[in-house]
Amino acid sequence: MRHRHGYRKLGRDSAHRKALLKNLSISLITSKKIETTLPKAKELRSYIEKLITKAKVADANSHKAVFAYLQNKIATNKLVEEIAPDYKTRNGGYTRIVKTRIRRGDASPMAYIELV
Repeated sequence: MRHRHGYRKLGRDSAHRKALLKNLSISLITSKKIETTLPKAKELRSYIEKLITKAKVADANSHKAVFAYLQNKIATNKLVEEIAPDYKTRNGGYTRIVKTRIRRGDASPMAYIELV
């Protein structure tokens, strides 16, 4: 049972899961909208919203903290300098998940996740 369990394992070990969320975050920051499976989108939502909250401060320390998660200079700069200032007055809820279809190959539910 997974009552009150904090995260989804997504069928991966911890290093693979961390890399997956990092890569999905970079894709979401660069393109502002991606399509992925519903469980991945739900897990990515909490990951990216914590990053945006850190990036809203927009000082050197937040820049370093975001880079420590993403390990991508282009995505970090775009997040801290372009995306996060748009959410200065907003207290969370930076992303939207829209369910789209059932994938034909393995019947997994798909969803769009986008920045609001």
